[in-house]
Amino acid sequence: MTAQTVAAPPAGTPAPLTLDPLGPHFGARVEGLDLATATDGELLAVRAALVDRKVLFFSGQDLDEDSQVALGRRIGELTVSHPVIEGVDEAHPEIYALDSADNGFADVWHTDVTFMPRPPLGSILRAVVLPPTGGDTNWADSQLAYDSLSAPVRDLADRLTAVHDGTREFGYYLAQRRGGRGNVWEDEAVTRLEPVEHPVVRVHPETGRRGIFVNPGFTSHIAGVSEAESRAILDLLYAHLTKPEHIVRHRWSVGDVAMWDNRSTSHYANRDYGTARRVMHRITLRGDRPFGPADPPGAARGA
Repeated sequence: MTAQTVAAPPAGTPAPLTLDPLGPHFGARVEGLDLATATDGELLAVRAALVDRKVLFFSGQDLDEDSQVALGRRIGELTVSHPVIEGVDEAHPEIYALDSADNGFADVWHTDVTFMPRPPLGSILRAVVLPPTGGDTNWADSQLAYDSLSAPVRDLADRLTAVHDGTREFGYYLAQRRGGRGNVWEDEAVTRLEPVEHPVVRVHPETGRRGIFVNPGFTSHIAGVSEAESRAILDLLYAHLTKPEHIVRHRWSVGDVAMWDNRSTSHYANRDYGTARRVMHRITLRGDRPFGPADPPGAARGA
């Protein structure tokens, strides 16, 4: 697709951005924007484009730890690196280092931190060390996937609740490497990972669009149905969510930054680079409690 200039919204505060769409509805490259020196108006436009396109890519950036954190603070409220994993260093507790030399892999489809009552709004990921080949990241559009379900399956999914549990991925780390005391998340120290419930279909708080909100990384089962029914429903939703027409794939280069809306996407990092090292630095924006089609906005779930 050819690049297009997206005009600012009628309010006039955001500045125009030049977007190169990666598909009709999902993903875009933002051209000609230096994130380190972007104006307030440009970052307001980035924030709007993030909700609309769901994942954005920026090339040729020159960010370090300090400027990545500063960028995140201009876009939203940052969380600590992760509920369980320590920050990259004492000066940057907000940065989660995904380092393949320390088992920092993400080769399972997941939406970040859905095992907490308030998962992040979104994430900003920066390439630090890249393997010679491989290590691409894929994102799936959960709203497009929901829209393309058949009406009877959508109706069923709208009524379901899922349990999310971070124990499988992070329970050992919390117990053995953190001595049972993780980070302070939502003003409370994480000392154990209690399962939480979220709607299977999440209503986006800014657009009202519905999206599939289960993921193989953290969803353990569907509440209120048999184990066999749960497994069949989840397998159906996972297979549908990750159909090729719902996915964009990014091949990383030095200087690349990706930004995604965690409320409307899932992602997967390819682990296809052998023993080469891959290091990515991620920061996350504080989110809200997910609500579903039958819930009032902001309804508490999994408390």
